[in-house]
Amino acid sequence: MTQETIICPKCAHEQTNPVECEACGLLFRRYQQAQERNMEQPPSPPPEETPQSNSSGAAGRIGSALALAAVAAALTYFLVAGKGTQTAPPPAPAPPTEASQTTAPPVAEQPQTAPPASRPAPAMVAGSPIEQAKNGTVAIEAPWGKGSGFFVTDTAIVTNKHVVEPDRSQLGEIRHKVETGRQLLGLERQNIAELRNRLQQMDDSPTRRQLVIILQEKERQLAQVQPTQDEAEARLKELEKPKSASDIKVFLADGSEYSVNSSQVSAKRDLALLSIYSSKAAPLKPAPKNSGLRQGDKVFTIGNPVGLRNTVTAGIFSGYRQHKDTGEIMLQTDAPINPGNSGGPLIDERGQVHGVNTMIIQNTQGIGFAIPIQVVFDEFSITPP
Repeated sequence: MTQETIICPKCAHEQTNPVECEACGLLFRRYQQAQERNMEQPPSPPPEETPQSNSSGAAGRIGSALALAAVAAALTYFLVAGKGTQTAPPPAPAPPTEASQTTAPPVAEQPQTAPPASRPAPAMVAGSPIEQAKNGTVAIEAPWGKGSGFFVTDTAIVTNKHVVEPDRSQLGEIRHKVETGRQLLGLERQNIAELRNRLQQMDDSPTRRQLVIILQEKERQLAQVQPTQDEAEARLKELEKPKSASDIKVFLADGSEYSVNSSQVSAKRDLALLSIYSSKAAPLKPAPKNSGLRQGDKVFTIGNPVGLRNTVTAGIFSGYRQHKDTGEIMLQTDAPINPGNSGGPLIDERGQVHGVNTMIIQNTQGIGFAIPIQVVFDEFSITPP
């Protein structure tokens, strides 16, 4: 007779023993009684939904308005880009490894599809492996962007290089967009000045009244674009300033803030190592060197997507992949990796770290990648805890 599979609500371990979790020792009956006591308490009223305003407007695009709109879009993209998870071209498939005898089809560009059903992470109980890993994960804010990281020793935090310093080629592209926007806005001001001079020399007529409308529309559009340009100029100036490690801020799980004492970046890989001194450091335990993941194994990501700190998401391990440009072996997962998750840990259900979340494939759903944790120790000559 087939026994029912039990999933531990504390550590998500699967087993058939209905009395006690074989992994963490949780007594299922006591846990159920505690849940029943909690349900006896009257539920809190649901919060009122805050109505969201919808505004729309339309205006004719006249003269050089299209150019101004394009500049505004480019500058807006610049202001929001570079603050989250890096996108990358699809890695080439790797040959089967000992940890993965069956590989999935090669990663390739695919048409946009509906997102896969999300897998909720198990409820975290104090002291559970996932909770402990969360306590060792940090939020990172640098002049260039925001991301995540985690303690690998009592004083060292690993993250992605693109979180703590700008890519030089990207910085050049940003500089080009800002300078182009500056030139177009200058030319538009000259154009507006010429129209004003023409207007003063014209008698009242339908042509003059039409010119008044055109002039007002140009001035309105210029006023809309100018704040975006000003913000882009200020950010470019900040990015071009000499940086020091102390410009990078680290926030622990309890919200305490620290300045980085020193930093190292990898010359070849998207990795950086930051050092801080805190009595609250909680190094994450790496998976044993020769223990690989199997396709279909449960995995979890911890990070700060779009500023939501200490977020845990769940998924499965999809396979080992070889990056087509660098030849590096990467860990592929369908656990959501969103902007702000860069540098966070990819862990198993025992809380052991297998990788550093680093990139997604643009215009896809559920295809994310992590750098194997052993690479971190080798790259920075760190002895695992």
